[in-house]
Amino acid sequence: MLSKKKFLEVLAIIADMFPEAHGELDAETPFQLLIAVILSAQATDKGVNKATPALFAKYPDSQSLAQADVSDVENLIKTIGLYRSKAKNIVRTAEMIENEFGGEIPRDKDLLQTLPGVGRKTANVVLGDAFGIPGIAVDTHVERVSKRLQLIKQSATVTEVEEKLMKVVPESDWVVTHHRLIFFGRYHCTARSPKCVACPVLPYCHFGEKTVLK
Repeated sequence: MLSKKKFLEVLAIIADMFPEAHGELDAETPFQLLIAVILSAQATDKGVNKATPALFAKYPDSQSLAQADVSDVENLIKTIGLYRSKAKNIVRTAEMIENEFGGEIPRDKDLLQTLPGVGRKTANVVLGDAFGIPGIAVDTHVERVSKRLQLIKQSATVTEVEEKLMKVVPESDWVVTHHRLIFFGRYHCTARSPKCVACPVLPYCHFGEKTVLK
């Protein structure tokens, strides 16, 4: 397993590789970011960004979306996977924000997860990017990179990956580390055909060494 010291060295390398790492979902308000993240489940950020301009033009806030007809929302986001269930979720989420939270997105992780379509990852993303509240959102990229580097065992759950990262990464770096690991996993250490041969992290990576030696 990779030690805390070596993993922090890896993160420093990744920071040099992707100094401008950031969330790639387009949103002008915390509410729009929340909706975009809900829509991004099992979908690409690019796909979501193609659908949300029309959605947000018609329903820019929780007040308007709470009053929307679900079938109209479905039509606006039908290019996104699972659009029917997601349309119901985001309308219901808007209703709950209006009726139960006074029109404000709750800044508490547990309360956020009471909203339809909002899991731990979504809550961490919204709290971190919209409100600067420290957290590490573990998506497929973060999980894959953490396990390939042997920071944590392959059988670890998403929650275990999150807890391990929170232990080894300083709290002040949680949000930016989340984005850097996503960029590294999305554009370099990809699920298929990872760029192991030209990877500056290779000396730390048992997975990469095995791949190169094949």
